[in-house]
Amino acid sequence: MKYQRLSNINTKRDAWVEINLDAIEKNILELKTFVRPNTKILAVVKADAYGHGSSMLTPTLLASGVDYLGVASIDEGMELRNNKFKCPILVLGAAPVWAFDYAAQNNISISMFLDEHIKAAELTYNKTGIKTKAHIKLDTGMNRIGVEKEDAVNFIKRVQNNNAIELQGIFTHFACAEIEEKTYSQLQIWNDILSNIDTKGLLLHCFNTAATIAQYPEDKYNMVRLGISLHGLLPDLPSITKKIPKLIPAMSLKGRIINIHTAKKGTGISYSHTFIANKDTEIATIPIGYADGVDRRLSNKIYGILNGKKVKQVGNITMDQMMFDITGFDAKEGDIITLIGSDGNENISINEWAVLLGTINYELICRLKARLSRVYTR
Repeated sequence: MKYQRLSNINTKRDAWVEINLDAIEKNILELKTFVRPNTKILAVVKADAYGHGSSMLTPTLLASGVDYLGVASIDEGMELRNNKFKCPILVLGAAPVWAFDYAAQNNISISMFLDEHIKAAELTYNKTGIKTKAHIKLDTGMNRIGVEKEDAVNFIKRVQNNNAIELQGIFTHFACAEIEEKTYSQLQIWNDILSNIDTKGLLLHCFNTAATIAQYPEDKYNMVRLGISLHGLLPDLPSITKKIPKLIPAMSLKGRIINIHTAKKGTGISYSHTFIANKDTEIATIPIGYADGVDRRLSNKIYGILNGKKVKQVGNITMDQMMFDITGFDAKEGDIITLIGSDGNENISINEWAVLLGTINYELICRLKARLSRVYTR
């Protein structure tokens, strides 16, 4: 049989992303050791949980002790609501004022930081009789969105005294959690603002993954926001970090060999012939390309793992396919090549790609979702 399936994975395409739910669960348990007792955890599941699948991950997140979910938009929140998840959901980004009533009717909390947001909440209440649930976003140094420090105390008190709004929390975002001096500067602004308001009953959150792991000395918070670390990857950490969590990457990228042939010595591989065979070379093709999120600039620079051993990717990565030099390997069509993940004693991390491209692991895992099926394992 030409295509022998050496895996119980049966997608409609010979390429897929595997998500290990056991890894997600174990990562949460490990991260909890860095979180103070009685501190809530918000799992950031925006961008479809960084490409891992927010609706599929949510049951595991909630069962593992996550209290809140954070999304980037009302639409992302509605995907979760449509899948019958009733847990608290916060839109971390800016929600359009014309959609406040939609958020209120679906029990989705929004980030509030403009006068227009207050007015929209009042219109929503007059229209629906439902209070807008909100967390006030403070800009303490990110310079992206949020109430500026000079206006923060007044803005918070106005919201607290507004009958159309149910204020649930206050938060800010660190621009450089890996740089102690900048983080302490933001924390000073955070503390100055909170010292001038009544925070009783409010969720206060300023710590992201890096700040949580570094355990910056800070009293004014009772919830942390965890994102990339849930999936077994780390951001840059500050030098004050005393302990690094033992995390398990949850995502693997795999494809089956769809063709094997011999490229004669002196012949070129793929578009522009950026790889020339210096001897008769066995070439294996898998159906994964840049349209699947694998950057074309990785051409001739990365490896895959075939039957527990690394093989070199050769030639330009094309829209739908890429090739590997498997000379000397005992391989056949249908065998699996792992691009990201482990096979035997070999492992390839998405961090290796990030270094080659001069970017961050966040960006690359979010890319791997355009056409690749998600397969969930335990």
